[in-house]
Amino acid sequence: MPLNIGILGTADIAYRRFLPALKKSNKIQYYGIASRTIEKTKKFQGAFGGYCYDNYEKLLNDSNIQAVYIPLPPALHYEWGKKALEAGKHVFMEKPFCTEYWQTVELCKIANNKNLCLHENYMFVYHKQLDFIKKIMDKKILGNIRLIRIAFGFPRREGNDFRYNKELGGGALLDCGGYTLKLSDILFDDCKIVYKKLSNENEKIDLYGNAVIESGDGNIAMVSFGMDNSYKCELEIWGSNAVLKADRIFTAPPDFNVNIRILFNDRVETVPIGCDNQFLNSINYFENCIFDNGMRKSNYKNILRQAELLERMRS
Repeated sequence: MPLNIGILGTADIAYRRFLPALKKSNKIQYYGIASRTIEKTKKFQGAFGGYCYDNYEKLLNDSNIQAVYIPLPPALHYEWGKKALEAGKHVFMEKPFCTEYWQTVELCKIANNKNLCLHENYMFVYHKQLDFIKKIMDKKILGNIRLIRIAFGFPRREGNDFRYNKELGGGALLDCGGYTLKLSDILFDDCKIVYKKLSNENEKIDLYGNAVIESGDGNIAMVSFGMDNSYKCELEIWGSNAVLKADRIFTAPPDFNVNIRILFNDRVETVPIGCDNQFLNSINYFENCIFDNGMRKSNYKNILRQAELLERMRS
């Protein structure tokens, strides 16, 4: 019997990405959505059905719901993640998991004590292009790694976007910067941050940043990110034999045909990876963690590791 999931808040990502992907899930089904303004839920109900709740507590107190998706601004993740766990719900959290390291530690402890699943939605981790890239590295097709460059940034958004509001958990590090650190940690073993800089240009939040990351065996990754930049979303791995380039490493939509380019000295090979629904894959991983104790505990470690890297960037 499928598990029912509810949504806390009417964020655009829930409407555009989460619910369309969830419709393809076999083990979790949409049950309802909560907002402090009930009118905002009607758009969701019209498109996807489900129940509407006029506050978050009503949804959390509904015994028909076993899991919650939390796409709220980052500063609200700890409060509502904790309340969801205390209500006995599995938690699918948009990134970043929390804004402070200690908050993430506490939520992982509560979840572990209650045998509940936690998941942080860095979707790109579950796109098949990443498995391909790791295999290329493992097989030494690029030769010995000389340098990895990771960049993720976008032009300044207009309006009242929470990303530029410190009180709501804004800042480039917590938004796009987290992606670059996550990817570095996946590609490198035992990585550590050896240089870091966050820049705010006289604003209350960091607008962009850079870091140098070293692997346990001495390889280097240079990462850059920003929310007031020209658009970039790319990975480049420079080896002794060839260079690998992936131009949509973080943001490939479900219908996007991904191609990986490998530049050898005498030729360029374009490898078609094809389409993949990374949001659905992330939901499927969440499903498996709910039912698999080993995966669930491993995911606590993944979430804590990411929180640790973010903390090191800020400290």
